[in-house]
Order: sequence, then C-alpha cells, then structure tokens
Amino acid sequence: MLRYVYGHDLHNHADLAHSMFLDRADQFKTRLGWDVQVNANGEERDQYDELDPLYMIWEMPDGSHGGSMRFLPTTGRVMVNEIFLDLCGGVPICSPLIWECTRFCLSRKAQGRIAAGLMLGSLEIMRNFDVPHYTGVFYRHTARAFRNLGFAPEITGTQGGGRNPICMGFWEYAEDTYLSVSRKAGIPPELSQLWFDRSFGGAGASGPVALSA
Repeated sequence: MLRYVYGHDLHNHADLAHSMFLDRADQFKTRLGWDVQVNANGEERDQYDELDPLYMIWEMPDGSHGGSMRFLPTTGRVMVNEIFLDLCGGVPICSPLIWECTRFCLSRKAQGRIAAGLMLGSLEIMRNFDVPHYTGVFYRHTARAFRNLGFAPEITGTQGGGRNPICMGFWEYAEDTYLSVSRKAGIPPELSQLWFDRSFGGAGASGPVALSA
C-alpha cells in the first residue's frame, strides 16, 4: 500500500522511514555510484530532506520500504533551481502550480507493480492537491521507464553526452493518464483514493472499506 508522509511525521513511521533511507543509499550510492552522503546509520539523506517534504512510500506487507518519491513545491528551495539551474536555461522555476519530484527509489525487493503504483500515487497527489505540473531531473533511460509506466515527462533540457544524458522535464496531470496508470498498476482508483485519505484524514479515511489494502 501507499503512504503519504510529511517529513515532520516520519518519526511516526520510524522503521519504514529508516528502510527508505537505507534503500536510497543502496540505489544511489551503491548501485548508481552517485556522490551522495550516507550517514552512520547507513541512510542517504540530503539538505532537501530537512525542508519537510512530502514523501510517498510504498509499504511492503512486512512494513518495509518497497519504493518512494519525494515532493517539494517550487515556491521554496528545490534541486532544479539550486543544483540544475543550467538545465532551466538559468531561469529559476517558482510557481505554486509546479512541484518538484525527486529521489525516485525502488527497493531491490520491488516488483513491477510497485513502480506503476508510485506513478499512480504521484497522480493522486496532483488530483487531490490541484497540482497540474511536476518538474524533475532524471536520466534519459528513466524517462523511457516513465513512458512505459504510462506517465511520461516532456523533456525540456538535456546535459551531458553519451547514450544516457541527464534531462530535465515536466509532467502534466490528465484524468485519462490517471485512469490509464491505474489500470497498468492494477490498483482501482477507489483504492488509490482510500490510501490517500488514510494518510490525510479525508472522507475515505473513516468510511466503509470496500477494497482490501
């Protein structure tokens, strides 16, 4: 199932959060060889984790992390403006209608449904918070993976040579995309909304549960 947790509430899900940061270290440091910091607890964290972001976390049946993403509004500090400004053409992005998504991470235990579930969850945030666009930086091969999952970004900037350059792009919400990704993930919209409501105390949080989570 998906959980949506703000940074200041991660302590309420301490084991799940620790598992997420461990998997981030495994993916970004060990597997991809990025120049990221790993703390004494084996966790990969950066300065943007200190800004109270919204985390979307797939929780496995055993309570561990299966996959996650991190979201921040571009009205505050974000990576695209502070680290990848060249990809923006030197013009910072600052709009309440655009959020940045970063740290797309999958556990080694993740199955195919989890990646599609994360795409659906990101669209659920857009639906419920009226956020029409995301922006982010990613490798070109990752853009192809997003396309295969049914939620492809529009690439607006590219940096670096070789077969897998770094790209910047935008995602746009569309109801047809939401329904298509829901089918691809095998997660009905009603269940996706229920998971969101459970995290944010919406109408479905205390209502009848018609589908198993």
